Amino acid sequence: MGSETSVIRRLRILGSISGVQGVFYVVYAILIVVGVARFGVSGPREVANASGVTLEVVIFLFFGLGMLLVAGGWFAAKRWARAPFLLAQLLALVVSVPMIGAADALQKWLAILVTVAAIVGIFLAFTPTVTRYLLRDEAGRESP
Repeated sequence: MGSETSVIRRLRILGSISGVQGVFYVVYAILIVVGVARFGVSGPREVANASGVTLEVVIFLFFGLGMLLVAGGWFAAKRWARAPFLLAQLLALVVSVPMIGAADALQKWLAILVTVAAIVGIFLAFTPTVTRYLLRDEAGRESP
């Protein structure tokens, strides 16, 4: 029973990491829309246009909603949640690790937080107890 409690706790942590990331991406997309509504499109001409900003908003909304779906998969102990979660954590590491060297203290601490969350998430997602728990339904179906 203690082992199952440990696995449930790990799945909740994984779901929480995914959920926080999903909310962040959705909120970021909304902030982009609010910023454009208040100040207009700004930045270099090559990337600051209506279609570019629209695509950016759609990508962040899609990614955010996807991470919220993954969070639901973790909370429901679904094995499929692991692959998109891993991909999202690898992308987070690609962005966060270089940002650890940022001059701005807030950016630096956010980068450290994202990096730690991604590493912890990857580790927890692939622990043997979580893997066995996620495969438990398949093992039952394969038995005659």
